[in-house]
Amino acid sequence: MTKLSLGSHPYMLGFEQLERMLERSAKSGNEGYPPFNIEQTSDTSYRITLAVAGFGESDLSITVEDRQLVIRGRQRDDSEQRVFLHRGIAARQFQRSFVLADGVEVGEAVMENGLLHIDLKRAQPETVVQTIKINKG
Repeated sequence: MTKLSLGSHPYMLGFEQLERMLERSAKSGNEGYPPFNIEQTSDTSYRITLAVAGFGESDLSITVEDRQLVIRGRQRDDSEQRVFLHRGIAARQFQRSFVLADGVEVGEAVMENGLLHIDLKRAQPETVVQTIKINKG
């Protein structure tokens, strides 16, 4: 059986880049940390919420790289100055990536009670009708 991809489907023209983005997202190494929610807040807006307890604003970075929202967390390891009798809370790094569709823009990011909220907005595309003139050959 032949695998049918978006780029090879006869009615789906120009979707090769979308297929590459999906493959890259699948390989991005997103494990289960940190846990997150995605909610639709209106017909054209979304909110991603990550549980980032223990991280401060300066420990986090949010970037958009080639239509991919990338959230990175890196805590400073200050364990040399501290003596732990038990260490159950690890200072661990993470990177979480989300592929953004064309027209989706990142709005504001807010930290609240150990949760990082990132708002996204999808622009409503205009309906464009274009008439193509047929030339004599």
